[in-house]
Amino acid sequence: MKLDFFQSTLNSIKGNIWLEGLFGLEKENIRVDQAGNLAMTPHPEVFGNKLKHPYITTDFSESQIEMITPPLPEIGQAIGFLETIHDIVCLELQDEYLWPQSIPPILPADKQIPIAQYDEDGKEDREYREFLAQKYGPKNQLFSGIHFNFSYSEKLLELLYRKANSQVSFDEFKDEVYLKTARQMLRLRWLYVLLYGCSPVVDPSFELRCKMSPYPIDSNVIALSIRNSCYGYRNFDDLYPDYASVRSYKASIEQMVNDGKIAAPKELYSPVRPKFIHDPDHISYLEFRFIDIDPLTKAGISTEALRFLHALALHGLMTDEPDDFGPKAQHHANRYHTGVALYGLNSTPFLIDEERQNVWHKTQTIIQQIIQLFEELEINQTEYSHSLNQALQLAKKPLNRKVYEVLSGVVKDGYVPFHIKKANEYLDDSRNKSYQFHGLEDMELSTQLLLREAVKRGVLYEILDQKENFVRLRKDGNIQYVKQATKTSLDNYASILAMENKLVTKKILTEYGIRVPKGLEYASTDVAKADFLIHQGKAVVIKPNQTNFGLGITILKENKDDETYRRAIDIAFEHDNTILIEEFIAGKEFRIFVIGDEVVGILHRVPANVTGDGTKTIRELVELKNQDPLRGKGYRTPLEKIQLGEAEAMFLKQQNKDFNAVPASGEVVYLRENSNISTGGDSIDFTNDIPDSYKHIAVLAAKALNVVITGLDMIIPDASAEATDDNYAIIELNFNPAIHIHCHPFQGKNRKLNEKLMDALGY
Repeated sequence: MKLDFFQSTLNSIKGNIWLEGLFGLEKENIRVDQAGNLAMTPHPEVFGNKLKHPYITTDFSESQIEMITPPLPEIGQAIGFLETIHDIVCLELQDEYLWPQSIPPILPADKQIPIAQYDEDGKEDREYREFLAQKYGPKNQLFSGIHFNFSYSEKLLELLYRKANSQVSFDEFKDEVYLKTARQMLRLRWLYVLLYGCSPVVDPSFELRCKMSPYPIDSNVIALSIRNSCYGYRNFDDLYPDYASVRSYKASIEQMVNDGKIAAPKELYSPVRPKFIHDPDHISYLEFRFIDIDPLTKAGISTEALRFLHALALHGLMTDEPDDFGPKAQHHANRYHTGVALYGLNSTPFLIDEERQNVWHKTQTIIQQIIQLFEELEINQTEYSHSLNQALQLAKKPLNRKVYEVLSGVVKDGYVPFHIKKANEYLDDSRNKSYQFHGLEDMELSTQLLLREAVKRGVLYEILDQKENFVRLRKDGNIQYVKQATKTSLDNYASILAMENKLVTKKILTEYGIRVPKGLEYASTDVAKADFLIHQGKAVVIKPNQTNFGLGITILKENKDDETYRRAIDIAFEHDNTILIEEFIAGKEFRIFVIGDEVVGILHRVPANVTGDGTKTIRELVELKNQDPLRGKGYRTPLEKIQLGEAEAMFLKQQNKDFNAVPASGEVVYLRENSNISTGGDSIDFTNDIPDSYKHIAVLAAKALNVVITGLDMIIPDASAEATDDNYAIIELNFNPAIHIHCHPFQGKNRKLNEKLMDALGY
């Protein structure tokens, strides 16, 4: 069956549906010591059984970590997931780095290279690796790279199927779509390598071997992509699968096995490989295997490069094929690819197959065709347009390719020092962003931290509702639904409702002999305002009965101004139809996080504040403090930006200040009385500094409401004194407490509540 989509679909299927699909990545990284030697330590125990971990395993060597993302709907998410795995692995290594290059580091003798170790369940995997070491040599197995797993969206495939009016089944039609894409990508793969190849040199400890080279190259090879050249990791024989159909493809590989050319189908190291996951008779997705690790990018590949590769695949699908891609055509494609990999550092036409080829003119022509194709298909996506234009500029100015920056760094610093320097930079970045799940930055930080821990433990997750931070976790039959990190099945609905209702919480705690602030409840704005005389001159807190994140709360320490009092009541009623006016209890406020019978973290939350320098206004000081990269909005960073809103203005007014006031040097000015991190407060860890008597009260309070997970707020005037019946008060219990403020406090130790939550969930 011949597919000719180009003319038949231009006038029918248009728009960004062409960009829809699933995208996954697999990246191999060698672990090295600080001097750039191959690490001889075993695979980190923290990641458990490498055969069962879905995200973090080993490749050929025990020293070669493989990171695997699930299929994701956006390229940015796939690279973000890969970078997150990279961060997680880096932070678990002890005095080691992930080597950021496809070409191996300093290697020991062949016999000293540790082959991946497995238990009895992995006996076949071990034996296969030993076979590869014997046949190809263990050093050749240490070439590392990135595999891009790609599938078209089912919706797009269904539309194409309808337009094609094909007489074959839908599954057979999909097979031909993937086979055509595979054939075209095998023809065009040289173009990606030409622009983004980045494995130009080797360490002297690595002996290049090329038993099938058609090129007269000496041992001092400097090339665009040694990994993709005849010196790379490849089969000894020229092997040409039959890509005409799935049946012929499988039969041709089976014949290779029968002829003894390869031991098993997986030994066929094709740069493009159809994958049969869901059905052994039909293709599930394609695996592109010719991607060098980019040493200048922490994840090892950029979104621009990967989007270009995706666009190249679409171009292949939508353009006519010049031949049937038999052995002769495959041989030509292989030699062209190898020639580009070896000689692609040239910025002028160079020799391929004894003919001078102007690959740069050819590259520009193809990229312009892709840009035109996108215009005709009305694909309008800024990121893809940027990637295509960037690729076109690289084709016009080849000296701007990243490989030259790598070569320049190697010449300046040396092969090993250059790459170790980059690895160290990436490790620092991993430490600085240890709270972030790349690609999911729009989710709450507590959820990001929980998902990071899920990845570390090999727990599969599915985002059911990204806006609601609703996820499903799954491992070994244990399925848990979690919303916003701490709303779980561990707590019953009635207890959550009780925590949400501050009046109910106070009544229950009082029955258990736990001190809470005294106060009155109001369901009427007029009644609350009329009671000003009752509360006048008293320090009070005016707040909604049901609230979270400190919303609608006003603290009036003197409460002398009727106008301010009335406005505070209006603010509280904006968030609920019932409000509380309670006594203000002086002292420091502490957030005490309880899981089960244990207090797992305590924070003192300092209200939003700035420190004067004698020249800047409060407004300017806030703007300066908000430049801290750890401060953001919407619980997506460890700290929140300080606001300059009505509540802050009201609190400053009580201090006879406004946003334009200039505090004296060293003067601390508070912009809020309530200390919620969500309103710009600072978090200081006190877990080990609070007497156990307060922790016992916190656990008792949780038991009183029959909850497993809660963050309760307790006022303690003197945290150095033991608790008594009246030297503390619990303000509220929170049914959805944030964990990130305990994991990444403004000051103090990471209490790793994401780990403790995963323990509680049974993982």
